[in-house]
Amino acid sequence: MPASRPSRPPSDTAPRRYTITELAAEFDITARAIRFYEDMGLLAPQRQGRNRVYTQRDRTRLKLTLRGKRLGLSLQEIKQLVDMYDSPSDTAQQLAAFMAVLAEHRRQLEQQREDIDVTLAEIAQHEARCRSLLAAPAAGAPPAPAARRKPAVV
Repeated sequence: MPASRPSRPPSDTAPRRYTITELAAEFDITARAIRFYEDMGLLAPQRQGRNRVYTQRDRTRLKLTLRGKRLGLSLQEIKQLVDMYDSPSDTAQQLAAFMAVLAEHRRQLEQQREDIDVTLAEIAQHEARCRSLLAAPAAGAPPAPAARRKPAVV
């Protein structure tokens, strides 16, 4: 006779729920930041009394929000993109909009990289000039004025 499998308690089949503290720890952000994203409409936790209860959907939306921030997207842009996943409307149009947002951010980042490269080159030139100026007195410059003075007679 085959061994019977233990039955799962009903709580094992329930969807995973998260507290604000759990999400804050998982994503290394503050509970205040999570509440701010909630105020901005990015998250919509359920309530159990005074406590917020987050679903897997909220966790995913928070993860996407943080990714969007790392990409340099505004919260409005993030909200539009995150809402795209909840919408049953035409995904081709939504993906095209997302591609346009990404293209604009790519352009901005490439411009920033170019600006940084120019600034680093200028810094290198200034450093080289400073090094040459610092090396010049050591190569036979006259002694400093204080060294040429005669000691005062008391």
